[in-house]
This record gives sequence, structure tokens and C-alpha cells, in this order.
Amino acid sequence: MTQPRATDDRRGATERGYGARWQKYRVWFLRQHPLCRYCEQIGRLTAASVVDHIVPHRGDMELFWNMENHQPLCKPCHDSAKRREEATGKRPGCDVSGHPTDPNHHWNKPHG
Repeated sequence: MTQPRATDDRRGATERGYGARWQKYRVWFLRQHPLCRYCEQIGRLTAASVVDHIVPHRGDMELFWNMENHQPLCKPCHDSAKRREEATGKRPGCDVSGHPTDPNHHWNKPHG
């Protein structure tokens, strides 16, 4: 039997805050922010389909509903790049000019 991941939550989506109110908000947010933020950073235009919590809310409803903590992502970026970023603390990939997309990469730090 496999062990559940530490981030698994056995409660239903509605119990975790993703009920009708969230679904209405999600539609509104994606209309306001239709493109995937991660794809845009690498010069690709992709429709967003997920409202991602930049900082995982872990049940904190104030953080859950904080619009400053939301970003539009496509499902592939949400399920791969964002998951890797949360696991490692680093954003994978680089933009069209070859610069790392991770804002904490040493190439993106001010020099001097």
C-alpha cells in the first residue's frame, strides 16, 4: 500500500474551499487573466485554466481568498513546473532570451 503524500487532503474539494463560490470566482479571475503566467515568462501564449495559489494556503482561508496570492496557469504548468517549484524551491526553465525564470537564480540578482 502506498503512503499518501504529505500534501494529500482527504477532505472533499468543497470542504477545502473549492465550492460554488470558488468556481464563480475562478471563471471571473480567468476572464481577467486569460494567459498562463509561466508560459508568458518563456515567450509562449497559452490559455490559463487554473487559478493557482502562489503560496500554498494549507487551509488558511484568508490566504485562500487573497487575490494577491492568485495567478493564472495552464494545467500542464500547474501540474508540473509549479509542483517542482514547490518541491525544490526553484522555478524550472528559462525565458526566450535564455535567462532563468527563477527570480532567485543568481543570474537574476542585481550585480554590484
